[in-house]
Amino acid sequence: QVRLVESGGDWVQPGGSLRLSCTASGSGFSVDHMGWYRQAPGNEREVVAFIAQGGALVDYIPSVKGRFTISRDDTMNTLYLQMNSLKPEDTAVYYCNLVPPDTQHWGQGTQVTVSS
Repeated sequence: QVRLVESGGDWVQPGGSLRLSCTASGSGFSVDHMGWYRQAPGNEREVVAFIAQGGALVDYIPSVKGRFTISRDDTMNTLYLQMNSLKPEDTAVYYCNLVPPDTQHWGQGTQVTVSS
């Protein structure tokens, strides 16, 4: 069974950048469509970015398009999210999971805080 562990979250000022990582243990990572999700206080968890198996197809929600880049390294069983030009509204706990998400794979997430 795949276990997902997110890392890389931090506090940054508006306009700053962060790179999140999601490392998968176990087998099966490379055959899955993957995504980054986030949940801000008082909000529902939402998908932020999607990457297909193999990495050829990606997609983003409109509010992060042009600022965030999702990528994957299947040799390292790792998913990445490069976040640039961060805004206060990007503040949330970020999670990785399959697309569609598997409830058994939600990890602890990693906190991203954008404020001055």
